[in-house]
Parts: sequence; C-alpha cells; structure tokens
Amino acid sequence: MLTKRASASPNRARLTEALASVASGALDRRTFLRRSGLAAGGLAAVSGLSLTTVRKAEAGPHTPGVPIELKRNICTHCSVGCTVHAEVQNGVWVGQEPAYDSPINVGTHCAKGASVRELVHGDRRLKYPMKLENGEWKRISWDQAIDEVGAKLLDIREKSGPDSVFWLGSAKFSNEGAYLFRKMAALWGTNSVDHQARICHSTTVAGVANTWGYGAMTNSYNDINNAKAILIIGGNPAEAHPVSLQHVLRGKEVNRAQMIVVDPRFTRTAAHATEYVRLRPGTDIPLVWGMLWHIFENGWEDKEYIAQRVHGMDQIRKEVAKWTPEKVAEVTGVPGEQVKRVAEIMAKNRPSTLIWCMGVTQHTVGTANVRALSILQLALGNIGVEGGGANIFRGHCNVQGATDLGLDVTTLPAYYGLTEGAWKHWARVWDVDYEWLLNRFGTATMDRAAKKKLMETKGIPTTRWFDATLADAKDVDQPAPLKGMVVFGHGGNTVTRMGESRKGLEALELLVVADPHPTTFASLSGRKNGTYLLPICTQFECAGSRTASNRSIQWGEQVVKPIFESKNDYEVMYRLAGKLGFQNEMFKKIEVNGVEPTAESILREINYGTWSIGYTGQSPERLKLHMANQEHFDKITLKGAPGSPVAGEYYGLPWPCWGTAELKHPGTHVLYDTTKHVMEGGGTFRARFGVERDGQTLLAEGSFSKGSEIEDGYPEFTMGLLKKLGWDKDLTEAELAVINKIGGANNDGVSWTTDLSGGIIRVALQHGCSPFGNAKARAVAWNLPDPVPVHREPIYSPNPKLVAEYPTRDDNRDFRVANVGKSVQTKAVEAKLHEKFPVILTSGRLVEYEGGGEETRSNKWLAELQQDMFVEVNTEDAGKLGVKDGGMVWVYGPEGDSKVKVKALVTNRVGKGVAFMPFHFAGFWEGESQRDAYPKGTDPIVLGHSVNAVTTYGYDPVTFMQETKVTLCRIEAA
Repeated sequence: MLTKRASASPNRARLTEALASVASGALDRRTFLRRSGLAAGGLAAVSGLSLTTVRKAEAGPHTPGVPIELKRNICTHCSVGCTVHAEVQNGVWVGQEPAYDSPINVGTHCAKGASVRELVHGDRRLKYPMKLENGEWKRISWDQAIDEVGAKLLDIREKSGPDSVFWLGSAKFSNEGAYLFRKMAALWGTNSVDHQARICHSTTVAGVANTWGYGAMTNSYNDINNAKAILIIGGNPAEAHPVSLQHVLRGKEVNRAQMIVVDPRFTRTAAHATEYVRLRPGTDIPLVWGMLWHIFENGWEDKEYIAQRVHGMDQIRKEVAKWTPEKVAEVTGVPGEQVKRVAEIMAKNRPSTLIWCMGVTQHTVGTANVRALSILQLALGNIGVEGGGANIFRGHCNVQGATDLGLDVTTLPAYYGLTEGAWKHWARVWDVDYEWLLNRFGTATMDRAAKKKLMETKGIPTTRWFDATLADAKDVDQPAPLKGMVVFGHGGNTVTRMGESRKGLEALELLVVADPHPTTFASLSGRKNGTYLLPICTQFECAGSRTASNRSIQWGEQVVKPIFESKNDYEVMYRLAGKLGFQNEMFKKIEVNGVEPTAESILREINYGTWSIGYTGQSPERLKLHMANQEHFDKITLKGAPGSPVAGEYYGLPWPCWGTAELKHPGTHVLYDTTKHVMEGGGTFRARFGVERDGQTLLAEGSFSKGSEIEDGYPEFTMGLLKKLGWDKDLTEAELAVINKIGGANNDGVSWTTDLSGGIIRVALQHGCSPFGNAKARAVAWNLPDPVPVHREPIYSPNPKLVAEYPTRDDNRDFRVANVGKSVQTKAVEAKLHEKFPVILTSGRLVEYEGGGEETRSNKWLAELQQDMFVEVNTEDAGKLGVKDGGMVWVYGPEGDSKVKVKALVTNRVGKGVAFMPFHFAGFWEGESQRDAYPKGTDPIVLGHSVNAVTTYGYDPVTFMQETKVTLCRIEAA
C-alpha cells in the first residue's frame, strides 16, 4: 500500500546508530551479524537499513592448514561499485564475501554480485583463441591469432584506409584498458571508437555537460540519504542497481523522504514509492514541463539561485507556459492533479534529488529529456547541494570511467574533443610528434588538409556501424565503408535493428571478438570465415581501477591469474600494437613487464594528461590506500575520519581531484557546491561557454565558492588570466618552464586543461577559485538542435494527431551517415502502422542479468533464476488477444518483417496498450535456436530472442543514441 510521507529533517542520529557497527572498523560477515544482533536471530537491529544482505557464496571446502589470502576487487556488473572480498587459497578463488567496510555496498551484494566468482571459474568461458574457417570453429594459438588479425587489419588499411576499421570498446574495461583502447584507435588513425555509453548514457553526457559543464552524476548514492524528496524517472534501481536501493530506501525510511517513481511500468522500484506516476512512453518532457508549470505558477522556484547561477530561465518559462495541466494530461496520460502533487512534493521538500537512467536517455529526444530534468533541478536550486543533485545511475561497472577516458567517437580522453589543440595536447602527453599522428589518418593519396579534416571529424558510432558497412561508399563521409570490426567486451544484441546488424556482420571482411565469452557477435550472422575469438580474462584476473557512477575511483587487485589461455586487455593490445607497427609509440612512457603493460604505469600516464576533469590526483598509491582503509570513511558523507590515513579525503577521490597527487586534493563528493572551499571539494558551475551572450553575462552573479578571492563570476583560468590577476608570480620556476614550453613566445593561451605542470590549477586553488571558472548553468543551450527542450513524438508513435503537432526533427547527416528519422516517421503515419501495430513496446532490465547477458546467462547460479525470455502484456490486452499467461506468443515489429517468439507474462505491471520486454537475451532468431553457431561448450546456458530484433529506427540528433524505450508492435498467440 502506498503511503504519503510527511517532510522531515535528516534523522542522522537514527542512521548513525543503525550504521555504528559497520562504521566502527573492518568487519567480516560473522562479526557484523554478532554486533548487529542477527546472531541472536533478530533482524530488528537493521530493519531501518533496508539492506539486501546475502549469504556467503560458498565455493566448496577450504584446504585445511593452507593460508587464505583476502583480495579486494570490484563487482564487474553495474556501476554502483560494490567491493568483493575474494578468498584465495593456493592461487584458487575458493570463496567470497561482500565487503562490510565498503561505504558503497556496506556488506551487501545483489544476485549478480553474489555470483561473480562463477565468472572466473565458469566452464562456459572461451578457453583459447579460435578462428571461423569454412563455417567451423578451429582452435589456434595466440601467436597465430595476433599475426593473422594484424595482417588483415593492415591489408584493410592499405586498401581502404584506417577509417574502414571500427573499434568497439567496453564499459567492462578498467580505466587503464579503456584509455589504452582509445589511444590505440588514435595511433591507428581513426575516431570510430566507441563503447556502451553510446547506447545508455551518451545523451546524459551531452545534456548535462551542455547545462552546467560536466556530463556526470553530481552527488552520490550515499548522499541520497540526505534528500527530503526523491524522484526516480526512467530507472528501476531495484533490479538494475539493486545495492543502490539501500541508499534510496534509507533516505525514504530513515529520513522520511517522499519517494516518487515515474515509469510506464509498475516496477519493483515503484513498489517502494509513496507516489507512483504512470506515463506514456516517450513523453518525459511534457511531464517535466507540466511540473514546472505548477512550480512557476505558484512561485515555488528558487528565485535567488536562478538569478545568481542560471542563464536563460525566462525562455524556459515561455515554453513551459504552453504545457497546461490539460495539455500535459492529453499527451502523457498523467492526471493534472497528480502532476501538481508531484511538483509540490519536489518544491516543498528540499533538498530534493532526481534520479534517472536509460528510460530517459534512450530516445530520439534523449539529450532534450536530460536537459529538461537538469533545468527542473536548477529551477528548484537543487544542484550543488547535499541531498539534491542529478543522480545519474550508469549501467556497466566502468561505463563512467570508459566514457571519461575517451571511448567515444567525439573526443579524445577526458572530453578534450577532436580539435587541433586537443590532438596537440595528447601528442605532448604521449610524447609523439603531432605531424606523425596527423599522417596516421586518411589514405596515402590524401593531402594534409584532407587528413586533418578526418582527424578532427566525429567517427561512426556503435548505433550505426552496420549502416556504414552496408552503405555505398558515396553515402559514408569517409574514404570507404567499414570493412573490419574489432570488438572488446561488447554484446552484439544491444543495438536496435538487429536484422540490419546481421547483414552488416556478413558484409565485414574481418570480425574480431575479444571477450571472456564468444558473445552474440560470434553467433548472430551466417558468417563462414574471417571471425576470430580472443579469450580475454575478467577484471578479477588483472589489476586496475574503475570509476563508479558517483565518480569514485576504486582500485581492484588481481584475485587470481588468468585462467585457461586467456590474457588481459593490456597484453593483447600490446601484442596487437606490435603487429600494427606502433608499439614503441604507444608504450613509450608505459612500463611493460615482459609483454604485459602494468596498470599502475598506465594510470600514471592518465594522471599526467587528464587535467580537464581532474583525473590527475588519483595516483595508484592513493587509490590503494583508500581500498585498504575503507572502514575509515563515513557511510553518508564518504569523508575519511580524522586521525586515519585517509583523513579529510572523500572515498575513491571522486573526480575532479585537482592537481598532482602531492597536492592532496580530497576529491569532490558533490559537484558545484559553493559552500565548501575548492581545496575541500567545493566548486562552481563551469565557464565553458564564454562570458557573454546577447548582451547578458554568462558568469555567476554574486555567487562564489567559500574562500574565493574573486567574489563574483570569472572565466576559465589561463596563463593570461593569471597575469591579469598578478597571480603568475605564484608559479614555481619548474611550472613556468613547462608553460613556456607549451605556449612558446606567447604563453597567454596556455589553459588549465593543457598545462602539464598543473601550475595554473594549483595557483587557482590557492586563491580559492575553480580552475574552470565560475559561470551560470545554461537553461538554454544555443549549440544544440533544440536550445530549449521541446516535445517530439517518437518515430513510431501511436497517435498521428500528436505526430502532426510534435513531429521529430528533419532528416540530417551527422556522424558520417544519414539520419532519416523524419522520413521514417512520415511513412509510418502514411501507412497507418499504428493500426497494424497497436501496442507500444518498451524494454528494460532484470535483476538476474546484465547488459547483453552473455556472461550472466552463462552463469549457472543466475541462469537458474530466469530461464525464459518473455513479454509483459496487460491483462485487458491479453484477454482481447487471446493470450494466456505462460503461453508462447509472436511479437512483430513494424520494420523488415521482424518477429520474436517469447513467453507471455500477463500482468498489470504494464498499462493498457503497453508491452515490456527485457533486453538481456540472445541466441534465437525468428523462432530458431542458434545454439550450434557458438563454439562447442561456450554457448550460454539460457538462450532467448532479442528484443532488439523488433526495435526500430530512431536516433537522438545530438549523439545518435538509439530509441529502445518506445516503438510499436503487434502481439499474437503462437
């Protein structure tokens, strides 16, 4: 039963008491149970925590008398960042526990986390390199694999140019692996390098970064404990990020925060809500503008905050005025009174936090959705405050870090972009000649200008690689279409339009899949030759760091050595770079033990170059110290206890962690918090969009961080600004020498992002200022297609009248290919597809599986929990269709005669006219099993049809994010 909560102040005393046994020191499971009273048989001592505590995942009996080593690593599934304690005996992983002293998971695991040991010992792993030859999988050696793969890549390069190879990386990489992969693509000579963020949160990065400066979660899971109201939209953390829910529920139950869940489906998260809002898929912006209509109408906005820290809110008011309660109800299906009630809860129970996930981002208006939510929080003054924020729950274990480090077709590491200045910065970091780098791009017959253009042009994204493979050369904005693809750690069933993806795979001359499992890429198509499988070990079998969704960076130590013939990412890239001819340039400044680059030395190179986001202060030594002292961090503030080895530092040194490691910046728990000094984790909004627009200042007015010597807004710091302020005298001789070397005769243009000495940042901090300036957040982003977010109907809308009123954007070209969404939408309306396909189809996650599901569906403990792919059908719809619960149905998509055969789950979780399918399944195609297509013994335990076999065309114009959360379908009993 849903209950309405009264607003209340944070009940820190009660929470502190509840967590006392956890915070007092490093605990094992038995000590925790004893101290909490659970050993006596009661749960009362932790009833307020809403923890999902699990039993120890036993591996079998330990060997008596043999010492057990305790290793710490991070769960390889979602981005929450749970610490895993691995018990190792004689080099074998024999048992595991959740880390009770971790401030993130506080002694808990979800089903996936509790079973990660099986990922290492699983018998479904790819055990040795394999090659597809005349339709048969053959075992080969690593030397043969590297030699043949490298030779074919060089052949493609010679004939078609480096852009004819697509490099698809992974959010499963460590930070070090992600960085190396982006560096490898750069030295190969292409920007067509991408990873999972394209299909989960690329619109978040674009939307948030274009609002206040950085594309990341502003607060933390732990800080949700301080919220007085919690709004979750387009996310289902109970299943997608289960351990994060303990922080949400502590906010609700301990802090008495009201919890609002907005979703087309009544999820397990919605079951915890004090207010559940069911909206029509694809109508997030009308709902948000409907809330703001009430906020502006009643004067509930934070007027002082807006005046000091927000630019362009008046233009937002004009758009919001159109969205009356009646109009919002018509478009979204949400009653006007409920919209007002939700708006009032958020406005009158501040600080209020806003959480979103892929239900918001995976739309043709994904970037606009993100911007609308960000603007809502700005109107309420909720950004830069504890208990507020935009808490963006990322998907895979290192999707944040992999994005930060440049696995993106639009940028080099650390969001430097692709401009000449960005390339010259990274050439200095890598100690390679800029002209040599430039000449790696394009074909031998191209002149310098043409090569430079390619070097500074966005690559082909993962959502469109197959279009760039199948298209005529004249329709791809590069010398030739894609001919080869190298995939590290990415599933083949995670993009829409899988029918076209199959054709794209069959057209490739070379396909390389480097992964612990073969993945759908290896089994989806009818390829007979030219596919190579390289067994990569898991992140438990190598060392490295990963960045959780809250920007905390954690070091994982190697638990066991790689099993079977698997190798880690670093070694495989080292060997491949050798075959491709640029090993010396790529590893010039990186320590290599034999043929294996060390994670520590890779991280030091990251520290040396990533000034723009503050990945410079998190040295390997500092990160390891945090992992060894988890018990000393406060479970809410994440701050290290006084007198401890980590006193005053925030757990995981969440970026930005300014300056060098020696500067000892504590990291930033809450972004843009002006109540703290910048050397204590405080900050301002980033001044990355200039200082003036249409005669209005873009700099903050009367707002500045604590202790700032500039008590107003100011631009980004450069050497020229230091001179104007007279602060250049604070630079050391060594720092000045580096700046002069970079800037030459006129060093004024050397900025805080390109100063490899860190001196400009150090001096700015010394004077209490943010290196990136002090600006207003932008409610209007003039560089985006829709500067003010506007509602646009999905490509496949159930309502032609609304399509006429709110059409998608016109066709355009970007990312080297065409985007013809408007043409597709127009044809769909003309063909009356909404009558032939009358049900809205959406998709999402299950608690048992992760991502494309290959590794989790190969895990016997998880496979037992969910054995069938299914579609949720509303009870009333099922009655009309003659669909029985548990019966088989065909789900037909509106493009390419697509269809999938799945079980029906008849339920009122979904509303009338809406169906839901999970996206973790693969291995069936149009009713037929593809099990025989996998190498023998590597096929996942559970197979199923992929929902993306029936998802359809539709891309966000800013990022080419795919639209997976709303299309149309038809359901028939099989």
